[in-house]
Amino acid sequence: MTYRNLEECINDLEKHGHLIRIREEVDPHLEMAAIHMKVYEAGGPALLFEKVKGSKYRAVSNLFGTIERSKFIFRDTWESSQDVIALRDDPMKALKAPFKYVGTGLAARKALPLKLPGGLPPSFEEIQISDLPQIKHWQGDGGAFVTLPQVYSEDPDKPGIMNSNLGMYRIQLSGNDYEIDKEVGVHYQIHRGIGIHQSHAVKRGEPLKVSCFIGGPPAHTLSAVMPLPEGLSEMTFAGLIGGRHFRYSYVDGFCVSADADFVITGEIHPGDTKPEGPFGDHLGYYSLTHPFPVMKVHKVYAKKGAIFPFTVVGRPPQEDTAFGELIHELTGSAIKNEVPGVKEVHAVDAAGVHPLLFAIGSERYTPYQQLKQPAELLTIANRVLGTGQLSLAKYLFITAVEDRPVSTHDIPDFLTYILERIDLRRDIHFQTNTTIDTLDYSGTGINTGSKVVFAAVGDKKRTLCTEVPEALASLEGFGEAKLVLPGIVALTGPAFTTYDDTEQEMSRLSAVIEAQGALPGCPMIILCDDSRFISEELNNFLWATFTRSNPSHDIHGVNSRITHKHWACDNVIIDARVKPHQAPPLIPDPDVQRNIERVFAQGGSLSGIRK
Repeated sequence: MTYRNLEECINDLEKHGHLIRIREEVDPHLEMAAIHMKVYEAGGPALLFEKVKGSKYRAVSNLFGTIERSKFIFRDTWESSQDVIALRDDPMKALKAPFKYVGTGLAARKALPLKLPGGLPPSFEEIQISDLPQIKHWQGDGGAFVTLPQVYSEDPDKPGIMNSNLGMYRIQLSGNDYEIDKEVGVHYQIHRGIGIHQSHAVKRGEPLKVSCFIGGPPAHTLSAVMPLPEGLSEMTFAGLIGGRHFRYSYVDGFCVSADADFVITGEIHPGDTKPEGPFGDHLGYYSLTHPFPVMKVHKVYAKKGAIFPFTVVGRPPQEDTAFGELIHELTGSAIKNEVPGVKEVHAVDAAGVHPLLFAIGSERYTPYQQLKQPAELLTIANRVLGTGQLSLAKYLFITAVEDRPVSTHDIPDFLTYILERIDLRRDIHFQTNTTIDTLDYSGTGINTGSKVVFAAVGDKKRTLCTEVPEALASLEGFGEAKLVLPGIVALTGPAFTTYDDTEQEMSRLSAVIEAQGALPGCPMIILCDDSRFISEELNNFLWATFTRSNPSHDIHGVNSRITHKHWACDNVIIDARVKPHQAPPLIPDPDVQRNIERVFAQGGSLSGIRK
């Protein structure tokens, strides 16, 4: 199915039972987001909000809420898109299986962007920012945001659509110091294509022209988040996965997508920033207020009958989880070509994606010797942590599999395999004072924190405990010990105060544990605020442990020591307590939860949906 616009996709989804229309008027202030999250958690359909309070435009969400629905949307172009990406990764595939790839040339030709004659498409009208649905997701958000924008920019040094960047950088429409209808905020993180374009514009002393497309065929939204192989542009991919050219024209020097539902055009001037945020983000916390580029709005356009797409982000899993699965299926093989020796990488969604990576690599350095310790794995680990968005990771667990099959997606088994084999005196490697995710507030400042690599290969070294060891069952000053996974035990500790106090606490805890004898079967101890919460669900452990800790500051150890600048211990202790400098977690508003029940009650548009 090739969709010419968003409405065609919505009608197709409805026809096949993948979408429900919400007839009731819904408030964009918190209610729309709350309804979306409840439906997503229930594994429910896409939602078309027909009456958005304060706006004449309809809105749609949860389009990509399941991998099955996403594949349904792209069912006619899925395989050809995979084939073209595969050829970009490995051109020799065409020689090995020429008949399989015979159609990719035609698919690629269809994908090239198509410039239309004339200026503004006749279906567009000029509107104001305040005419858009002003969707606010969490009570602590700084204003209304666009959460599925396609932010378009061109390289000032090499203008043209084939040197453009299309990225999904959140757009703040209102609040803070923004002058309504004249300014919007553009939040982009490090390692983003728009940043290169802006740096080139700054060197030239020029403003950067930016267009924000909202809506259009779902292929355009997906292309804005795709990590594509070198030489394959987002605009070409949009045509490839959509089965139709990306159609565009220029109006007042700004690129305008002819198929978008809304277009915001404007300029980012050198050094021009304003406070942006807070915003409830995908780590499950608020990203706080920081200066980010402000875009001076030139003009805003809406297509006749336009529909405003949005999503809601929060503690994973959310709709962007399905996005991640979709991207992995399309480009899963790309990392193998980008990082030689790597066989598998999994950015763990439950931990907020960037904080935690699992990887499987190879050990080929000394094939004539029995595998005893990580060697090539450490080289691979450094390459992984120096590659694109993977470089924002904090924790990397990596192994080479020899004696039995292991998958990074079987999280309990993967961690068990690592912890059975790791030498805690040799196989933990830190990188300090480096970059982490902009949205991660566990570090020492915005974008600043540390990383750690846990590398393990070879024979099994220990049998992991499957119940709480007696030595940890009743420690003075620490609450109930709970088994999380084999070899991992959570302890409730006193509330965190300062890092100076923590050093003393860790020294006492380590001394008490050490005095009771060795604990080889429990290589990892999690110090937390609530051991019951950490242990009751795997996702709780992953989320709290890896979003609330900065490796250089929050990893401690029983009998820890430094030898020739290498840190070692007998048992790792990760302090996953909430710290005063960390951002507050996202908590649903109970009043809003009660208000939206009208939509789910008998006779309501969503009466058949229950978690």
